[in-house]
Amino acid sequence: MSAESSNKSVVVLDYGLGNIRSAERAVARTGAQVMVSVDRDAALAADGLVVPGVGAFAACMDGLLSIGGDMIIAERLEADKPVIGICVGAQILFAEGVEHGNRVEGCGRWPGVVEELHAERLPHMGWNTITAPAGSVLFDGVEDERFYFVHSYGVREQGSVRDFGDALVTWAEHGGDRFIAGIEQGPLTATQFHPEKSGGAGAKLLANWVSSL
Repeated sequence: MSAESSNKSVVVLDYGLGNIRSAERAVARTGAQVMVSVDRDAALAADGLVVPGVGAFAACMDGLLSIGGDMIIAERLEADKPVIGICVGAQILFAEGVEHGNRVEGCGRWPGVVEELHAERLPHMGWNTITAPAGSVLFDGVEDERFYFVHSYGVREQGSVRDFGDALVTWAEHGGDRFIAGIEQGPLTATQFHPEKSGGAGAKLLANWVSSL
């Protein structure tokens, strides 16, 4: 914990779907001042916004839209204010999700389709390594660590992956299928894994993010 971190304010967006309290506790351990809120003004004013998410893509989008969360994210990014998405909270930042043949529009902050991984064993659950690019802020100091994943869907390298522009993309692999484990582009970052469940490596990653606010 640093004096610098203790001056940072972070809101964990409560839209009804996500590991709200575990995310709150994990970010609080960095020293940041953290609150869970559905309030638009609080979410816009904070130094950082965490968008958690668990379950189905469609349900998370419904929950996000019900509180105007898509507009909160858009307004923050327009003002160059940091946002981090976690697990399905990361997935909904992409263009769309496909589950059981149903296509649901996402926030569209990045191109790409969230779809079922092409792996014999699903869900992908447990610890896994990642391949981070040079210059990553999130993974600085934890490039060789393992992180905790729980998911069956993701943005696959061999799926509809397109040009992410200047984004820094971190990859992971499960059952021979490579998918996005993390992505960083300006104020917007996301992780497919759960940093709040990833022990010391996840704590360091969250500290890196808070330090960047």
